[in-house]
Amino acid sequence: MTTHLINLALALLFLALMAQLSIQTPEALGGIPITGQSLAVLLVGLLLPFPWGGGAVLLYLLLGGLGLPVFAEGGSGWSSFSGGSGGFLIGFFIAALVMGLLRCRGWGQHLGYSLLANGLGTAVIVGSGLLWLAHLYGWGKAMEYGFYPFWPGAIVKILLGGFIAWSMLRKRKTA
Repeated sequence: MTTHLINLALALLFLALMAQLSIQTPEALGGIPITGQSLAVLLVGLLLPFPWGGGAVLLYLLLGGLGLPVFAEGGSGWSSFSGGSGGFLIGFFIAALVMGLLRCRGWGQHLGYSLLANGLGTAVIVGSGLLWLAHLYGWGKAMEYGFYPFWPGAIVKILLGGFIAWSMLRKRKTA
């Protein structure tokens, strides 16, 4: 149990730090930053045993909602969930749970499956975000500001997350 709590604390720190890693997109693409937040969610979800990864992400979201500046660019507060990033934030929790379930099936231990798991997790995050953006602004704006600027970075994160998780899990049991 102590190991799980230490891993939970480390996961929270990792999520908060990676959210601050940011690359600004050009104003023509909306000026929305590409962060390390989703990569951290994918890794936490796949590296921690189910349901601890999802729990870590849920706690991260609660801490951010309560005002700790843990979201991208130091963002926080419940208003983060009602704005444009709200669907992505909710998608983080769902993706972490999906990643944990895939880990239970051994997906992190095989490179191809680890890459596929990261792709599925990314699809959950992006899908959730796009649904929310479409609800707020319509599909055209959702794609323009929530997908097109980010798909190249998403591919890099899928590859990076897949390789990192596989290298860490390939010699472990899935428990």
